Amino acid sequence: MAASNFERRFTPLIILLLVAALVVVIGLWASGRAAEQSINTGVAGAGVGDEHFHWKMVTTWPKNLPGLGSAAENFARYMDEMSGGRLTVHVYGAGEIVPAFEVFDAVSQGVADAGHGAAYYWKGKIPSAVFFTTVPFGLNAQEINGWLHYGGGLELWREAYAPFNIIPFAGGNTGVQMAGWFNREINSTEDLQGLKMRIPGLAGDVFAEAGGTAVRIPGGELYTSLQTGVIDATEWVGPYNDLALGLYEVAEYYYYPGWHEPGAMLELIVNRDSFEALPPDLQAMVTVAARAANQDMLDEFTARNNAALQDLVNNHGVKLRRLPDDVLQALYRGSEKAMRQLIAEDPLAARVYDSYKRFYDGARAYHHISEQAYINARDMVIDAEEPQQP
Repeated sequence: MAASNFERRFTPLIILLLVAALVVVIGLWASGRAAEQSINTGVAGAGVGDEHFHWKMVTTWPKNLPGLGSAAENFARYMDEMSGGRLTVHVYGAGEIVPAFEVFDAVSQGVADAGHGAAYYWKGKIPSAVFFTTVPFGLNAQEINGWLHYGGGLELWREAYAPFNIIPFAGGNTGVQMAGWFNREINSTEDLQGLKMRIPGLAGDVFAEAGGTAVRIPGGELYTSLQTGVIDATEWVGPYNDLALGLYEVAEYYYYPGWHEPGAMLELIVNRDSFEALPPDLQAMVTVAARAANQDMLDEFTARNNAALQDLVNNHGVKLRRLPDDVLQALYRGSEKAMRQLIAEDPLAARVYDSYKRFYDGARAYHHISEQAYINARDMVIDAEEPQQP
């Protein structure tokens, strides 16, 4: 049948109108999907969502303590800057919301969204936690970072904390610490007998095995405890932090090397529910911010320690001493005994030890011809060229 004049004239127009209507419908549908995505994930195309999150972070350190306290503050700043204010983190020092040694429980129970401290503080409830801070005569800072991020250590750490609804991240490293502050000279193992020392983690067990008494005291109480004789000695960190706490005023002798903490890893812990409530982009920012804060702490201690040590020795009369070889040897034997007991009593600690030891053996072997060999060679050539002191 031949088309009418009306059909010939208006059919193209009708088709055009239908196409236009379809385009409008598709556009409205796409806009709705974008809005839904914004609500669910906080991301809309190349922009960001409008949802904001506010976290409380509790720490085991006094507020704004140089060095140790800087990691939590840096993390909070990084998150605010990267997220454009979508995730703000308010940092609380020890005692402001919970005492220093209740940080883990506060994060586990959701009293706080995040925390900053040291894993070996929780040794009583998680025996394997000591590996994720430091082990006497164990991995240094460079090595423990390698083990955690490329040797399977972080996966084991998260397995250990999973029953407590906590996700751990590496949260800073002090590098090799000092052996500590003492109110009497240490000339032999006999001088350790009956000595009351603040020393946490597995090193506390080792010190007790050597004849001393290990005491658990938070950092904010060290000065008064030394001053009043509650303890005879304390380890803390190193010159930069120790100078800030004024420990030189209440102890005369400063010993090295830090056999007990060759690379003390700090932790940034996050409540799992708080983390999973974040959209994927903010979760990724938390991971990146923690990694940045972790490296920044080591950089800061490396930059500040020597100047602080010179200040302690030259301006405050601190007596710098090296621990005698026989004392170090006795402490090493004690650490081996403490480790055997730890892994015999806790299956997870035994698994973590296997991973740690494999990495330790490999890193130690390679560093014999890399880091250690270079430092030895550097000292040799410089000492050979420098004029000898009369």
